[in-house]
Amino acid sequence: MINSYGSSWHPATRAACSLQRATTEFATHTFSQYMHASISGPAAMTRLGLFPFSYMLERLGLSALSPAETEVSESDGLTSDFYTCAAGTRGYRTYVPKSARRSPTGLVVMLHGCKQSPEDFATGTGMNALADAHGFVVIYPEQSRGDQAQSCWNWFSQKDQRRNRGEPAIIAGLTRQTILRYGVPTDRVFIAGLSAGAAMAVILGDAYPDLYSAVGAHSGLPAGAARTFPTALAAMAGHGISFGKDGTAMRTIIFHGSADRTVRPSNSDRIAHSALTRDQEQGAAQDYDGKAGKRSFSRSTTFDADGQESVEQWTVEGLGHAWSGGQSAGSYTDSLGPDASAAMVRFFFTPAADGLDAHLTAS
Repeated sequence: MINSYGSSWHPATRAACSLQRATTEFATHTFSQYMHASISGPAAMTRLGLFPFSYMLERLGLSALSPAETEVSESDGLTSDFYTCAAGTRGYRTYVPKSARRSPTGLVVMLHGCKQSPEDFATGTGMNALADAHGFVVIYPEQSRGDQAQSCWNWFSQKDQRRNRGEPAIIAGLTRQTILRYGVPTDRVFIAGLSAGAAMAVILGDAYPDLYSAVGAHSGLPAGAARTFPTALAAMAGHGISFGKDGTAMRTIIFHGSADRTVRPSNSDRIAHSALTRDQEQGAAQDYDGKAGKRSFSRSTTFDADGQESVEQWTVEGLGHAWSGGQSAGSYTDSLGPDASAAMVRFFFTPAADGLDAHLTAS
């Protein structure tokens, strides 16, 4: 295990990682308090005893970095970085559009599927173009073949299914790091993925409801569906482990193809079921059938007591194991159906709060 400080490498320790996580969480909380106070002006900041945020970060050893201070890769404006703590090290790519450099509207974490890379996933989903249009930051964590032979996220491993452990700890840590680095609003942080990446995104939403405000799962599986590689194969075939509900809800948008033979569509229903509280399952729901491009789809939306979308579930007819509405230059994409990326961004940032009419207008 290694830790990076500037250009030097030092042995990592669990204590160092815990200190890093605690410091980051403290700074994130303080940033939120600072933002609320700054709206009210200098007097409110003085009353709360707040210093300029850049000063506080400097004292914590967490200087706020601008995009120009990170080495830029040669791939479509993506920057490359690494995150290390006691749970491990992972590389990731960041995309910061010009519109987000001063005041980003939010953050979307994108987890690629098996046999994919961050660059491939960025190309296939077209998420960077949406970031340009809407002013949010995108990060693409990378699973290397050294950590999993097919570059899959280890959603089926017990050590990678819990808060503050394994891959969830790493992804949550680099998410917090990005929030601090770019000044992302803490209530506008979202996570999405494809296949194994979707399964891991659901785990992150379940383990860190205080960090992520919503989840996007494309061709994925519910949290806890498997505990070993053999049970993962069974879960993908639609025979996942039964699990109880803890009553914690997570806003979730789900896409799945009716012709998916890699991860069976029944997993989509199980994700939707696990995302709702028992009360919400009895709440208002709206169903809609439509067509986008050359593919028909059905969409079921459950609303909470305030009329906001809680769970939106899309089933795309004839779609296999591929990102709906994706770009053909990327792998595991299908350009014929509804645009999953655009639907997720709309669900994340502008949830309908006044019924089906507004919901359809936003689609």
